[in-house]
Amino acid sequence: MPMGYLDNLIINTDNYKHCHYPLYPPGTEYVSSYIESRGGEWPVTQFVGLQAYLREYLMRPITLEDIDEAEFVVREQGMHFNRENWLGILNDYDGFLPVEIEAVPEGTVLPARNVLVQVINTDPKYFWATSFFETALLRAVWYPTTIGTVSWLSKMVIKEALARTSDNPHLVRNTLHDYGARGVSSQQSAALGGLAHLVNFDQSDTVPGILAAKHFYNAGKVSNSGPNSEHAGFCAWGQEHEADALRNMLDVYAPEGCALLLSDTYDHENCVKKIIGGELREQIRNFPGLVGVRPDSGDIVQVTADTTEWLMDAFGYEVNSKGFKILPPFIRVVQGDGVNFYSLPQVYMELERRGLAADNAVFGMGGGLLQHWNRDTMNFGQKASAVCVNGEWRDIAKNPTGAAFKVSKKGRLALKYENGTYTTVPKGSIPESENVLKPVFRNGKLLKKWDFTELIANAEREVPESYYISHVGQMRTVSNEAAVSAPA
Repeated sequence: MPMGYLDNLIINTDNYKHCHYPLYPPGTEYVSSYIESRGGEWPVTQFVGLQAYLREYLMRPITLEDIDEAEFVVREQGMHFNRENWLGILNDYDGFLPVEIEAVPEGTVLPARNVLVQVINTDPKYFWATSFFETALLRAVWYPTTIGTVSWLSKMVIKEALARTSDNPHLVRNTLHDYGARGVSSQQSAALGGLAHLVNFDQSDTVPGILAAKHFYNAGKVSNSGPNSEHAGFCAWGQEHEADALRNMLDVYAPEGCALLLSDTYDHENCVKKIIGGELREQIRNFPGLVGVRPDSGDIVQVTADTTEWLMDAFGYEVNSKGFKILPPFIRVVQGDGVNFYSLPQVYMELERRGLAADNAVFGMGGGLLQHWNRDTMNFGQKASAVCVNGEWRDIAKNPTGAAFKVSKKGRLALKYENGTYTTVPKGSIPESENVLKPVFRNGKLLKKWDFTELIANAEREVPESYYISHVGQMRTVSNEAAVSAPA
């Protein structure tokens, strides 16, 4: 979903890309490159988002007008521009890039430092095309893949918490809501990051992400939301009428069966104890659905647990089969402020310390989900690994002395999956039928169209504990001594 004037593929790149084609050896015919996470904050990646780029950009042919515009812009910057290269693509391939792209099935979670995407030109005349669109292709991969990984690892935290203290592990996909639209740098980021989150969860208010999942991946219903509140509406009633503001929302949205009440417009503790748990207690008990109590400030770890306990004082609780206290089904804590990749496990650990079940609270994540990351978080890179010169293939790689993680892979690559383990291997060393990399694009045509249900199925596959233990392991240090004993 580009911004009109940014559609032109020829200038959707770094300017210096235009001067690279004569720098290859004479007789160069093919260039093969690949994309990987070279390691970083996490040991795994969840691959997602490539199809959106292919459909939006590479399936749209360049035009003569695009060439004219690019020539003017590039030359104006003092950069070399080869018009004949682009006229050749326009006339020989109807404006589509003559490249083939292979990729891992979208939604797949696999260890970092494995090939995710492999690109090669399909016509020796256009050997330079492989690396020309690296800027846009790498951006299209690193961002949604990084957000998908953040979301997936957060899901592993929630699964762990539910497994430890809850009787309702099936709630995992309904526990983390995407509120990141206002916290990202662009609507396109909201779209790509939002769709990546929806691979793992069924909760979102990020409309661009919902639309992107439908537009690019044929998604059906992928998200749930419900009536929530904001401070503007509640402040408008004035502090002396805070109870009336809350009561009004309960009245208005009773037919919807859901009302999420902000509780920190003024004094959160007073609101929970005296208004929600006092003046409005019977109305909430009789509400035909779920009432969420949403603190929006304070120490996230303490306020989530405190609010849960205050609500239990007012509405009671049961003890589940694992010995943890659980609120009545009509009321939950809804925590969004301060929720991020690092704080979420801390919240669950505090709930467990106090003997409170994980499913007392649901969460929303905003900028901490969609914005707090960059390409270096997982050190994404696209590198050439093989060239064919005068009919002879050469394995090539960079091996800088100043950064060991930047050492690149050699040769044409394949991805092997055997006994639960992914390994990047030389292409040709395994039968193509066993190669996890699948051709998805060639010369302007989509060879494989991923449906969103396939992404979800790939993401739900069982994986080794080593994929997530570095993030989840801290939760296993919590003592169960605080848990109350289950009734006989």
